[in-house]
Amino acid sequence: MLTLALDCSARFCSVAVYEADTDRILGSASPDIGRGHAEQLPAIVEAVLAEAGTDLIRIGRVGVTIGPGSFAGIRVGVSFARGLALALGAPCVGVGSLEAIAIPAARKSGRPVMAVLDARRDHVWAMLLDSRGEVLNPAAELMPAAAAALARESDCGLIGSGAFLLSGIEASLASRIIADPAAPKIEDVARIGARLDPDANPPEPRYLRDADAKPQSGFAVAHEGAG
Repeated sequence: MLTLALDCSARFCSVAVYEADTDRILGSASPDIGRGHAEQLPAIVEAVLAEAGTDLIRIGRVGVTIGPGSFAGIRVGVSFARGLALALGAPCVGVGSLEAIAIPAARKSGRPVMAVLDARRDHVWAMLLDSRGEVLNPAAELMPAAAAALARESDCGLIGSGAFLLSGIEASLASRIIADPAAPKIEDVARIGARLDPDANPPEPRYLRDADAKPQSGFAVAHEGAG
């Protein structure tokens, strides 16, 4: 079975085609585009399919990152994945950004790993997994000091763009940093997405933070009653 994986949760617009039977990535691309995922994603999908030597009709599953990450990027990726899966009659699964970063690192290192992304505004998004990739502390938005304390107490490795933020608070954590990616590798998203249960992992955004743009309820105009 071929899985088409998408990740628009950060500044990259990432796509991969994965063949589960042979555990091979047939094609992939992760251009650093900053913004404009909606405009560029279709062309990147087309290019990756061409690299993989296949076409959409052979795709048996669609996987997409659901965050946390960019509000706009997550919306684009999830909407595109849902629409494509519906058109293909294929299942669509949501892959957590933090899981896709932490699971491969935990299994490779054989120790607990915390994936931590810089969420700006003096916060991080963090998730702690054990050496098998099972959740110890679910994804949450935390103050860096709280995440650093959790990392210290759990004796875990650190991976993600927020890792150096934590080491700035707890100097002893510097030696535990595995890597500092801003987003998961699309190859890992594809492998994880190919094995998830679609019913238990729907493609629904996981933001962990309210949107910046909110209705200005204080300026709402009252409606007069009928009569």
